[in-house]
Amino acid sequence: MRRLATARTAAVVAAGALWLGAGIGVAGLASADPSASPSTSQTSGTSTERADLGRRGHHIEVVAEGLAEKLGVSETKVTEALQSLRDELKPADRPAPGERPDPAARDAQLAKDVAEKLGISEEKVKSALDGLRAERQADRKQEFTTRLDDAVKAGTLTQAEADAVLKAAEKGVIGMGGRGPR
Repeated sequence: MRRLATARTAAVVAAGALWLGAGIGVAGLASADPSASPSTSQTSGTSTERADLGRRGHHIEVVAEGLAEKLGVSETKVTEALQSLRDELKPADRPAPGERPDPAARDAQLAKDVAEKLGISEEKVKSALDGLRAERQADRKQEFTTRLDDAVKAGTLTQAEADAVLKAAEKGVIGMGGRGPR
């Protein structure tokens, strides 16, 4: 009987932590300054997320810097190539949610187009983009873990709640901040 009560308590705590984590994310979005530009330390991404060239000019700079470093090409050349591609590929209208292109196909096309613009092998560009994405994922997870650790230290969450929130984020149930899982 006592075991059942403990299991119920654990389930309630885990559900509360998930609810709290989702609430924190919504509150963060609601209070975000839409005119603020992200810092270069902000990261985004999941394995299916592409290097999004159409959302912010700042993002092009961050991607260009990382790509230039990984490809051994000047940052200016990479920035010009990415801006040119953004201008060439920008759709006239936003696609409907059900009509969005496959992220993997979009990534492959991006690698092909960047490689063509820079005169570099497509595989080398794909590898560099994948490396940037992996770095962004690791940075995002570290930032999220730090926020949870701070909440535990401040007494806002228990360690068990923080662990439950982290597990939910890793499983894609909730986002880790930024643009979240795709």
